[in-house]
Amino acid sequence: MKKYKVLIVDDSAVVRQTLTSIFQSDKEIEVIGVASDPYIAAHKIQDEIPDVITLDIEMPRMDGLTFLRKIMTQHPIPVVIISSLTEKGSQTAIRALEYGAIDIITKPKLDTKKFFEESKIRLCDAVKAAAISKIERKKMITPTLGVTPKLSADVILQKAQQTSMLKTTELVVAVGASTGGTEALREFLEALPHDSPGIIIVQHMPEMFTRSFANRLNELCRITVKEAENNDSVLRGRALIAPGNYHMLLKRSGARYYVEIKSGPLVNRHRPSVDVLFRSTAKYAGANAIGIIMTGMGDDGAKGLLEMKEAGAFTIAQDEKSCVVFGMPKEAIKLGGVDKILPLEHIANFVINKK
Repeated sequence: MKKYKVLIVDDSAVVRQTLTSIFQSDKEIEVIGVASDPYIAAHKIQDEIPDVITLDIEMPRMDGLTFLRKIMTQHPIPVVIISSLTEKGSQTAIRALEYGAIDIITKPKLDTKKFFEESKIRLCDAVKAAAISKIERKKMITPTLGVTPKLSADVILQKAQQTSMLKTTELVVAVGASTGGTEALREFLEALPHDSPGIIIVQHMPEMFTRSFANRLNELCRITVKEAENNDSVLRGRALIAPGNYHMLLKRSGARYYVEIKSGPLVNRHRPSVDVLFRSTAKYAGANAIGIIMTGMGDDGAKGLLEMKEAGAFTIAQDEKSCVVFGMPKEAIKLGGVDKILPLEHIANFVINKK
């Protein structure tokens, strides 16, 4: 079996040792080296090119963002950021995603070793997703743990037995994305006019980053983009992004659509979960919705998209060529939950004409 080669770059010896132990425990991952700063990492890359680099932000001699930018503009290699980013520093995380980082994992300032050991599955999955991702050169302007059960959307919201929703003039667009989704969502939302249908989004992203991500999109787009709050109305010209670490559900009261933000177990090992959003959209919007599943690792959203289709919604999957990771769309297609497969650059225009 071919193993994914990983280079760990972090100035903490404890972090380097712990990550090495975690990655080596996965039979699909091989740690080919560690480096305490980007200069050492650059020398190691000359000897052997890794499939993935895990990278800290705050390091001596050169910060991780500068190193990331150099990598992605000169010789692109998939990068997973693993850093102690605070809420204040979450703008740095958004910048890292813009520079081309595949994923971001937040490590706490205290008890880092315990956190990593408890997050073994998340860390290994992030590395493997990055290893199979498609990236382009950027133009710049420890102990083995048991696998926790993979829960379905049933733990948050039961599937509706029947849908009696009549077709109305108002449309809701529900979007789910994961690895590579930050840039895919930016391209999709930037292409929408100011009067586009109301949009609700789940992007797998750590807590505290979603607000900065939403604020950044709000600056770039003609529509309003905000991190969703409980009871926010779904309105034309507005996109609501589920806050990190909380599920988001669509609800309806009379003619008004709104969102419910709630905690609860991980669904498909994610919170927020795309399946939860899609199931609630199927239940409360039915044929008055469009479901879109974008780039991402795993299968979160595949079953929910099928439920939307069965409830009368029109469903779209991003095509393989434009995906960073063709995981979630592929699973939705396999289940038969997709009406149309489209390149990323065509999705916004289709939604505009569908409204």
